[in-house]
Amino acid sequence: MADQPFWEKPLDQLSDGEWEALCDGCGKCCLVKLRDEVTDQLYFTDVACRLLDRTSCRCGDYANRRTHVPDCVVLKPGSIGDLDWLPSTCAYRLRAAGEALPWWHPLVSGDPETVHLVAMSVRDRIVSEDEVDEDDMEDHIARWPEPEAYPVPRLRSRRPGRSRKAG
Repeated sequence: MADQPFWEKPLDQLSDGEWEALCDGCGKCCLVKLRDEVTDQLYFTDVACRLLDRTSCRCGDYANRRTHVPDCVVLKPGSIGDLDWLPSTCAYRLRAAGEALPWWHPLVSGDPETVHLVAMSVRDRIVSEDEVDEDDMEDHIARWPEPEAYPVPRLRSRRPGRSRKAG
């Protein structure tokens, strides 16, 4: 398929630049997660890695992140399936499972703000791990919206010479 967008290719066929562009910028992978020792249930918090920028939802020092946060996980095509803590909306997780990217993903929408506009990112809703005592992490368990809460908007096409009807 010659006209196939790069994000529809298998993960192991992406160039380094394509791999990096696949990230939607939600910031959820950089949140502290808690796992119940009895049930193995995973919980996301509103506590972010100290390097995560609260507005851009991108790492503040991506190139050197492992120097500052030695246990930061480097995503690789072959390991995505083993990382159950990636959010269900993660482009890497979706593509590893052969699923399409959601309509609000910046590569699909063409707008890097879409992920934030539909509240699929953590923008302005997080605190830094430097501000939270480790013993208080359970108080920061958060429920992040699931994608079904944001269906594809139904837009009417605009025809030349006609006004657009609302609704």
